[in-house]
Amino acid sequence: MPKAKHDVLQGTLTLLILKTLSPGPRHGYGITQHIQTVSAESLRVEEGSLYPALHRMEQDGWIRSEWARTDSNRRARVYSLTPEGRRQLEAEEESWKRLTDGVNRVLSFV
Repeated sequence: MPKAKHDVLQGTLTLLILKTLSPGPRHGYGITQHIQTVSAESLRVEEGSLYPALHRMEQDGWIRSEWARTDSNRRARVYSLTPEGRRQLEAEEESWKRLTDGVNRVLSFV
């Protein structure tokens, strides 16, 4: 039996992070846990993918970060959406809908 693949498709990580941050700020571990939990354990985001993506998104102006204390009183970098990030989320969601619609049309073609 083939090994289950939990890697996030290239290009979807930005969408998943932006959507995860849309309700409010989260630290890196919280982002990965949210994606894993909401996807019913079918998606996993590894640190080696997450932090470079967060850094790139911060450089693009879509998110901002600041140091804060967690519930367990540990210092952690907390990420939140900027207004530009909210606009990018809308664009990413629309692009994803077009892509999945196209794929669904091909899969359902008889």
